[in-house]
Amino acid sequence: MISLKQLTYALAVADTRHFKKAAEQCSISQSALSTAISELEAQLGTQLFERDNKKVLVTPAGAKILERATAIQVELEDIYRLAQTSKEPLSYPLSMGVIPTIGPYLLPKVLPAVRRDYPDFRLSIVEEQSHVLVEKVRKGELDSAVLALPYSHEGLLAFPFWEEDLYLVTHRDSPLGKRTRVKAGDLRELSLMLLKDGHCLKDHALAVCHLQSSSLDETLEGASLYTLIQMVAGHMGSTLVPEMALDQLLSGSSELNALHLDEPGPHRTIAFIVRPNFGGVGNIEVLKGLFKTALATHVAKAAR
Repeated sequence: MISLKQLTYALAVADTRHFKKAAEQCSISQSALSTAISELEAQLGTQLFERDNKKVLVTPAGAKILERATAIQVELEDIYRLAQTSKEPLSYPLSMGVIPTIGPYLLPKVLPAVRRDYPDFRLSIVEEQSHVLVEKVRKGELDSAVLALPYSHEGLLAFPFWEEDLYLVTHRDSPLGKRTRVKAGDLRELSLMLLKDGHCLKDHALAVCHLQSSSLDETLEGASLYTLIQMVAGHMGSTLVPEMALDQLLSGSSELNALHLDEPGPHRTIAFIVRPNFGGVGNIEVLKGLFKTALATHVAKAAR
């Protein structure tokens, strides 16, 4: 009879491509892990791994079997989460992904409220681009992720908690520097700088402004919003940033101005994404409420 431990050990070997590292990951001896893998292969009647002194390869049959084993592991984790729903909210650890155009600006505003209301809650955070986080949630490597929508998340559920618009940040000495709002058509005459491909904020900005990526100067791309802001301060052009990031990006700068992008919105929606069978949806709902309240409080204070 195949055991869950055997599948866990096999998945560790597939992940590390190394029996010693897999044994360390599983906190067992290398000989015990090797024996368990050999017994699993004997029970299945097929070889999962090719191994020699230098490398470990997954066989074609092994790849198919381990794909199913991954799905089983995810389902078991979700069963565990479901069993925890009778406990107090946020009473067990949660892993959450967040994208670079949200994490640095959202987390300082919401985590103090989470820590205040649930001081024993353990939240682990991974920052990656949207496509990486979507796959990690699908595979069960993350419980949830915070994304900016619209973004393709087929097969996953979305729990929106915030909506916001984009702002054009430009130097006060630029032709638009004295204005308070701007239309998409005004951007066509600017040196508009956006993030590199792979960041969903670039896609959102292009969609809202009805622009094509080919219309941008590829020499004026940034790896982060902070880098783009420094380029604006250096009179290299203008950029678009989400409302959530304005206070941090423009803090202490008197030479930059933020103009509301006066196009139909919201320009992006912030949401949690989870697997349909994820057992911790109740905890996501709690976090959703906390995040929404904390952001609304921040906006209200900034408006005073």
